[in-house]
Amino acid sequence: MDDNNKNLILATVLSISVLVGWFYFFPPPEAALTDDPNAVATATGVSPTAPVPSATATTGATASSAPAVEAKEATDAPRVAIETPSVMGSISLLGGRIDDLSLKNYRETLDADSDIVHLFKPTGAPSSYYALYGWAPGAGLGLDAVPGANTVWTAAEGAKLTETTPVTLTWDNGAGLVFSREISIDENYMFSVKQSVQNTGAGTVSLAPYGILARHGEPADLKNFFILHEGLIAMSDGELTEASYDDLVDYDFNANEGAKAEVTQVTESGWIGFTDHYWMATLIPAQTSPFKSVSKYDERRNIYQTEAVLPTQTLADGQSVSVDSQLFAGAKEWATIRDYQNEGGVQGFLDSIDWGWFFFLTKPMFAVLHWLNTIIGNMGWAIIGLTVLIKIIVFPLAYKSYASMARMKELQPEMEKLKEKHGDDRQKMQQSMMELYKKEKVNPAAGCLPILLQIPIFFSLYKVIFVTLELRHAPWVGWLKDLSAPDPTSIFNLFGALPYGVPELGFFEIFSLGILPILLGVSMWLQQKLNPAPTDPTQKMIFAWMPWVFMFMLGTFASGLVIYWIANNTITFIQQYSIMRIHGYKPDVFGNIKSGFKRKSKAEEK
Repeated sequence: MDDNNKNLILATVLSISVLVGWFYFFPPPEAALTDDPNAVATATGVSPTAPVPSATATTGATASSAPAVEAKEATDAPRVAIETPSVMGSISLLGGRIDDLSLKNYRETLDADSDIVHLFKPTGAPSSYYALYGWAPGAGLGLDAVPGANTVWTAAEGAKLTETTPVTLTWDNGAGLVFSREISIDENYMFSVKQSVQNTGAGTVSLAPYGILARHGEPADLKNFFILHEGLIAMSDGELTEASYDDLVDYDFNANEGAKAEVTQVTESGWIGFTDHYWMATLIPAQTSPFKSVSKYDERRNIYQTEAVLPTQTLADGQSVSVDSQLFAGAKEWATIRDYQNEGGVQGFLDSIDWGWFFFLTKPMFAVLHWLNTIIGNMGWAIIGLTVLIKIIVFPLAYKSYASMARMKELQPEMEKLKEKHGDDRQKMQQSMMELYKKEKVNPAAGCLPILLQIPIFFSLYKVIFVTLELRHAPWVGWLKDLSAPDPTSIFNLFGALPYGVPELGFFEIFSLGILPILLGVSMWLQQKLNPAPTDPTQKMIFAWMPWVFMFMLGTFASGLVIYWIANNTITFIQQYSIMRIHGYKPDVFGNIKSGFKRKSKAEEK
């Protein structure tokens, strides 16, 4: 093999090594609860009221800033039940908070008895996380005149929020303003919230509706992995913003907000919230309405908060107004989020899934993978189907590559003569080889293209498998119950034959090889045997070790990715063997295997 191919192989190994190096030397920290329930039993300080653009129906007056409000614990407050095919939980009548929400279709682990995923938790519970709505008072109104975090709402006796029965909460401030909040939900994860106020004789008033997402401390399951974004996510007039929890802590103090905060005035088409690995909650004002988008960190309470503050409303005696908004709280299912974007009009909502720098590859790649899964009904086979489609797309380049390799084999005797002729004169040797390639119309670089294409494809598929919910707990065959996790089998318990589990090995987990990584190594080794071993000792050593190095490196990767690599190697072997045969070169696979095990003579070793 010439120096170009040698350098290319080394570059490929280095590229994969960088990825794996990140994984091993910057691993996710151990999950830990960052909340002290006693310290955070008081809810977020609500100060969502810097001026925002006035809507057409208002007079232009703006609400004054509201001071921080200490919210009481909501665990023992009266509640309204939530029950749909996708979620279950309850709404606290203290503040009217949506603060208890579980995702019925997802469990924490593969264990059938595992708890279902609990997204929202009330104040006073570890890792409290909830949505809160209210009105910020304008000129002439005090905090006690508008509903806030501690307002006790009323609901009809026996009220229950389902996909067919909305719930209405009401509160009368006793001074001429009557507030109501109608909450509905679809069969998936989208809440619709209509906030209304009627002025029955309080004089002319101005006030601004808002929505808040409050998170007490960082998530307990925060992964802090470089390939995945967790934290703030927002869309503002078509521009996506992402910030980690550390970024929010590093914000500059904003006196108007009373916390470390970033404020963005959105003209239309925006949303803001928090995204986890597989789950998300976002505030979504009406897509044609301006609003103030706020992200903040309350250092004293260790609370992360996002706000959507809608335009100030001005009401004279006898007037009323209603403002609509939405709240997404649930699983980041690709099809569901796509429908909210395409049919529900939530601009850029599909970008809430972290597609990464190679989004132009990851987005269509997952769309095809999802389509294949709907046809086949199994993500493992869908990955293999995707591999076949990718190989078909790059086949024209692969054909040229393998045809060129076959021609190179035919020219091997001529190249040996050139080596004998020029000896150690490498410059003349290179010139003679280039003349030979030109004469025979052979491109020695043609073999590089398929390898170069594999690098972005590999990284893109790695991203897709890691970040998308559809691969989580997705089974394939037999022992493979979760394609987003590494192969659970191990040589330490004879691949499950012995009645004990595999110990935690930390960094040395790479030596706990399962069935899939071993198959990967074997498939790379067999593919290598299509060609005789290089005569150069350094190249020969690199080629001899490469399959087994990759076997250990990829052994701890998601099993879905290893399945792709095995399928890719298998198809490549078949393609290369067939194309070489068509062009008159018959690869001696078994002969190359035998020569690899043949001991050198003492003369050869010297």
